[in-house]
Amino acid sequence: MIGSLMMCVSVVVLLFGMLAGIAMGIEQNFTLAPAHAHLNLVGGVLLFLFGLYYRLVPAAGAMLLAKIQGWLHIVGGILFPVGVATVLLKGPSLEAAPIAGSLIVVVAMALFTIIVFRTSRG
Repeated sequence: MIGSLMMCVSVVVLLFGMLAGIAMGIEQNFTLAPAHAHLNLVGGVLLFLFGLYYRLVPAAGAMLLAKIQGWLHIVGGILFPVGVATVLLKGPSLEAAPIAGSLIVVVAMALFTIIVFRTSRG
């Protein structure tokens, strides 16, 4: 079930994001705050909400499109903030990673939009 996988990955990502935030606070070094925020929101919260929708609407989670969307979001939701962190630490010459990650996340969101319109009742 893609929904269960997404929810499990999201809580691991959120735990890592929270620990990273605590480490930044202890060190009083908030250079990676943008990466931390994107990791928690895109990689954690959104991923959990998508997984929850797939659990609540089983027909949506059973679609091949949902599996594609889920895997794209998992990859993009990790690549995007890792790429942001890399750019913050190493400079703009490495901005291909956050660009690719953000585009993957946008494609995953577009697919989720299609899935919701196809499966929501109302």
